[in-house]
Amino acid sequence: MMQETWLHPKDFIYPIFVAEGENIKNPVDSMPGVFQYSIDCLDEILEQVRESGIGGIMLFGIPKHKDPQGSQAYAQDGVTQRAVRFIKEQYPEIYIVVDVCLCEYTSHGHCGMVCGEEILNDETLPYLVKMAVSLVRAGADMVAPSDMMDGRVAAIREGLDQAGFTQVPIMAYSAKFASAYYGPFRDAAHSAPGFGDRKSYQMGCANGQEALREIRADIEEGADIVMVKPALAYLDVLKEAALTFDMPLAVYNVSGEYAMVKAAAANGWIDERRIVLENLTAMKRAGAKVIITYHALDAVKWIV
Repeated sequence: MMQETWLHPKDFIYPIFVAEGENIKNPVDSMPGVFQYSIDCLDEILEQVRESGIGGIMLFGIPKHKDPQGSQAYAQDGVTQRAVRFIKEQYPEIYIVVDVCLCEYTSHGHCGMVCGEEILNDETLPYLVKMAVSLVRAGADMVAPSDMMDGRVAAIREGLDQAGFTQVPIMAYSAKFASAYYGPFRDAAHSAPGFGDRKSYQMGCANGQEALREIRADIEEGADIVMVKPALAYLDVLKEAALTFDMPLAVYNVSGEYAMVKAAAANGWIDERRIVLENLTAMKRAGAKVIITYHALDAVKWIV
């Protein structure tokens, strides 16, 4: 009767990895229960999503061909664009969020254009705009830029508006920290950087006030939802953002957080159901309206 915070299936977005090719259902070894799917094998997971009643899915594409410009990120026949069209044709009721970033598509594995070993912020923005517009043309309902280039929200908003997509919302990865919790994702998405790291454009884990400045900047540029990523080690940032900004907040319960829970549960050290629900409740209690999590399809079974 007195419980203050409740989880609901519509709180959750489930990430899906789509690999180019056929007859692919590859397990991600570091993320038990998570797979890479080719488009012809997506029905299995999409049926589960539809039956679960969750808020939507987030797509990450894994192309066969990569180049320095990440050209498959914005190709009309790119793997992610084709996946969006397939889902919209076969499962029109599923809400599709698409990740907008070049790291999965570039041969060097960084989120932007490079010159030598320098990441080029401004030169990257037109490519992100092209990617966002191409995915919305394919049928995506929302774009989620995760690259952390300065000014990309404004550029994408302008690009979408000019293309006639004025109603398509942007969920910005606004406070995305340079975190060790991303390791398993890079296995799943084949997106590890080929040199250096991403500390020049992702945030340092010690900087909470800078995170609020980044969130404010994305709001001013036109973001409709702002995100804190990762989740558990940054709940203080999420809570502070909830108290500071009258905006919908998202949080990404990332691959490393998921992998640690699954590994401990597999060894019998924790009660997986209780731990997952406790973690997700903490995220919502801290202010998240949207929770992106690999636990989504399990969690909905546990909260009903």
